[in-house]
Amino acid sequence: MKKFMLLIAGIGVAAAAVPASAAPTFQGGWQNINARQDRIERRINQGIRSGALSRREATQIRNEYRGLVRLEARYRASRPGLTQGERRDLDRRYDMLSAKIRFEKHDGNRHRR
Repeated sequence: MKKFMLLIAGIGVAAAAVPASAAPTFQGGWQNINARQDRIERRINQGIRSGALSRREATQIRNEYRGLVRLEARYRASRPGLTQGERRDLDRRYDMLSAKIRFEKHDGNRHRR
């Protein structure tokens, strides 16, 4: 019992030590789109620096990314906020783009400058 209480206390201390900025950026079960966009930009830049993405691959991915940003802007211009359907659509599209980045970074063709 004593070990169990120490474990629970340790988990509580660890949870309190996690900064708020490290908390997930979810709103109602949906990931914050700005955080997702930032993460995609970082992954593209890291892929270019490491040579995992060629300039052509990075350009194509960035064009798709910009298209998603424009689509989100159109969705937001039509009414305040996003509907559930629009959120699902954007989420699905960001999932596909993320999978494409993962594939292109790990497809085995290394590109060194």
